[in-house]
Parts: sequence; C-alpha cells; structure tokens
Amino acid sequence: MTGLGPPVAVRMSQSPPTTTSTRALVPVFTALMLGMLLAALDQTIVSTALPTIVGDLGGVNHLSWVVTSYLLASTISTPLYGKLGDMYGRKWWFQFSIVVFLIGSALSGASQSMTELVLFRALQGLGAGGLMVGAQAIIGDLVPPRERGRYMGLMGSVFALASVVGPLLGGFFVDTLSWRWVFYVNLPVGVVALIVTASRLKLPYRERSLHRVDYLGAALLAGGATALILLTTWGGNEYAWNSGTIIGLGVGGVLMLIAFVFQERRAAEPVIPLRLFKSGPFSVVSGVAFLVGLAMFGALTFLPLFLQIVDGASPTSSGLLLLPLMAGLLSASILSGRLITRIGRYKIFPVAGAAIMTVGMLLLAQLHVDTSRLTSSLYMVVIGVGLGTMMPVLVLVAQNSAPPRDIGAATSTATFFRSIGGSVGVAVFGAIFAAQLTDQIAKLLPRGRLAGFDSHSLVGSPGAIKSLPAAVHQPLLQAFANSLHTVFLWGVVLSALGFVLTLALKEVPLRTGHAASVQPEPQTAEPLPSN
Repeated sequence: MTGLGPPVAVRMSQSPPTTTSTRALVPVFTALMLGMLLAALDQTIVSTALPTIVGDLGGVNHLSWVVTSYLLASTISTPLYGKLGDMYGRKWWFQFSIVVFLIGSALSGASQSMTELVLFRALQGLGAGGLMVGAQAIIGDLVPPRERGRYMGLMGSVFALASVVGPLLGGFFVDTLSWRWVFYVNLPVGVVALIVTASRLKLPYRERSLHRVDYLGAALLAGGATALILLTTWGGNEYAWNSGTIIGLGVGGVLMLIAFVFQERRAAEPVIPLRLFKSGPFSVVSGVAFLVGLAMFGALTFLPLFLQIVDGASPTSSGLLLLPLMAGLLSASILSGRLITRIGRYKIFPVAGAAIMTVGMLLLAQLHVDTSRLTSSLYMVVIGVGLGTMMPVLVLVAQNSAPPRDIGAATSTATFFRSIGGSVGVAVFGAIFAAQLTDQIAKLLPRGRLAGFDSHSLVGSPGAIKSLPAAVHQPLLQAFANSLHTVFLWGVVLSALGFVLTLALKEVPLRTGHAASVQPEPQTAEPLPSN
C-alpha cells in the first residue's frame, strides 16, 4: 500500500530564476561538499580502527557488520531520499540527513558494546544516503546542466580524498586520542554544514502538486537489495553457496525486486519512476554506474592488501602509497568536469574513462612479488585517471536525461546502482580471492607447512607472514600475488563491459536553463510554497 503525504507543492516564481552567481554559490557548495565528505569518509575511516574497537568492545563475530551495516543502510535509503526531495523540497531533507548522521555519529562514539555500535552505524548510514543524493541533486537545482560539469568534477574528487584520508585519519585518532574520535570528528564538520545550508541555501521554486509516498515500493526495493547484498556477503563465508539460507536470500531478493517493478508501474509517486528508463542515456549510465561500482569498489579494495602483504608496507604506509591513485582520480575528475562545462559535450569522457580504466586494471593484473613501488604507483595513476574521467559524467547525464520533476529520483537511482555494484563487487571479488588463495597455497606449499594458520588468519596478519621461514614465506607471497592477479583480471572484464556499454551512450545536448525554469506539467492542485 502507499501512504498518504501532505498536499505539498513547489511554486515557481513568476519571473524565470537566474543562475546562482559563483560567489553566492561558494559557501553553499562548500557545505554540500562537507556533507558528501562526511558520508564518503565514514566508509573508510573505520577500517584502521576496527582492531582497537574489537579489543575494547569485544564481539569479534560482529566485526564485519560495523562496515556492512553502514553501507547497507546508506545504499537502501538512497532512492527514498531522492524521491522525497523531489516531492517535499531538497533543503529540508538534506538538513534532516545531516541531523540523522550526526546523531548516529555521536551514538557510535559512545557505544558500549559491539551490538550498539552496529546499530548506530546503521543509523549513520541512513543519514549518509541523504547526504550523498541531496548534495548532488541540490547542485542540479542551482546550476544548469551546461555549467554543472565543473561542480560534479569537484564532487567526484571527494571520493578520492576520502579513500586515502579516511584510513590515515582513523589511524591518527586511534594512536593519539581514542577510536571514539573516529566518530566524534563528524560533529563539528556536520554542524558547520548544517548552519551554512540553513542560512545560505536558497532553492528556486517549482510548481508541483504531490500525491502519495510509495512506502511499499521503498520497502520492496530495500528488502530486495538487502537480500542480494547479504547473499553475496555471506555466500561462501558464513554459509555455503548451496545452503538454504543463501538460496532463500536469492529467491526472496529476486521476488521482492520483481514485485517492486510491478508496484512502481501502479504507484502514483514511484520511488524510482520507470519512465526514466525510457531515456536511452539514463539506462546506459545506470548500467555503467553498476559496472563501475563493481570494478572500482571490488577490485580496488584489494590494492591495500597487495601493498601490505606482498609489498610489505605497514597499514599506515599502504594508505600513503595509494596517494598516486588519489592524485590521478582527483586531477582527472576536476579536469574532465571543467572540460565538459567548456565544450558542452560529455560522451567522450565516459568512453575514454572506461578505456583507461580497463588498461589500468590490466596493469594491476601485472603486479607481482618483485614489482617496484614506482611501477605500482604508475599503474595506480592510470586507474585513478580512468575513474576520475568517468565519475563526474554519470550523475550529470542522469540528471540531464530526466525531466525536471525527477532530478532527485534520477540522481538517487544512478547513485543507487553504483552503490549496489560496489557492495556486490566487494563480496564477489572477496569470494574469488579466497577461493584462489586456497588453491594457490595448496599448489605452491607442501601440505603441513602452514600448520596453525588458515588463509583468513594470514590475510589479517601480515606480521605473521613475515615471521615464517623463508622456504614458506616466498611461496606464500607468490600465492597472494597470484590470487590478486585473478581478482584484477576480473576487474579487466568488468571494465571492458563498461567500455562497450559507454559506446551505446547517446550524446544529448546539455540543457542551459535551471531545472526550475522548465515549464512544469499542468497541475490541478492549489500550489503551496516550499523550498
């Protein structure tokens, strides 16, 4: 069933809105970037603090859920935030997301058990979903698509910054203060973002009557996505692939997603309007976003593992060694965004980015025990440039392909597909790596040489590997390198599929007017003011 929502409408002013000046946009854009940074940072900052957290709170069996609960909650809440922003105004929902995120951060920092931490991390994730979508959709309201590339490029760079700064900050807080500051650090930054958006963010009005919130559709989508993510996360680890639990999750997830499609066809205000997929560019970028998420979050999760185990770097050093990747992503994201704004065309960027990303994955597949750090750094620059060239385009094309009334839904859908791809990618690549490592150890090491160790304990104990005798140490490093080689080769396949898909992307001229300045569909309801 669908729940009734208040008869709210967004009113467009009589005179066409003008483009927000760059000077007026600076503080607002900075606040939006801070919001996105908070959400992206909390995907990575916790990783280096996890051993200390377990030592303090116990509950090692819930360790993975400290990360999974956050990612899961942020992923499944994304589409609902996009739709609610379209219906009731983005400013209010963005601020609501900040408040939820800050409450979750404060409670996470004050947790007294692992169960509490997992629950409060999920609350954080519910806020993070709105931060991700809200920031990008608000820029869609303030800046015409023709000028939006430069801003999307800067937003894309946030993820590069978070991927490297997160683990370093996490290590710093653990070493100098307490693991609790991994969460408390969000509070002052979030308060600044909240104050600036409350005082400086003025969104244009749009005339729009509303009907009902599709709560059933949101529940079906959340349930289906959760089931499939848990299937890929638990399969081969917690449960055998042919176990009743995994089969049940697969069947239940597929059935809920099928029911979701039927529900969206009949809902007055669908969470993901199926009409969006009638646009060729939107369908293509949704598929590309899913594949990028698979390859980026999946394969690149294992780069620190290579640096720590095969290359012998410390956890902190491995974060620093990822700087070339961040530099490539950061520079390419900003440059491609500016070029899109300058030339007004976008197809060349995802095509080139996917091609470069494929080459980068192929280079990563060449990493071996004797690869120098200079060589691995150059490989990481290539993969970073590929990702940075693609990332600003995906949401921009999704927004440009959607009618003005659906900008929030279009933004959240593209983000949702990328997040789902990332969640599935981490689990699938993890399963591939674990299977390969077991086979490689059996092939390269005589039986009994690793008494007292299994592949999982070795992954988490680089120091234990170094302490092994040379006759065992070198073959073991080779086993890890060979296993990661297979992981990156799968990254090549997925990146190549993304490249083929980008070739089908149709070039549609970028609109030069505000979303709010486009004439809305005729409405019969009495318009009411809202931001």
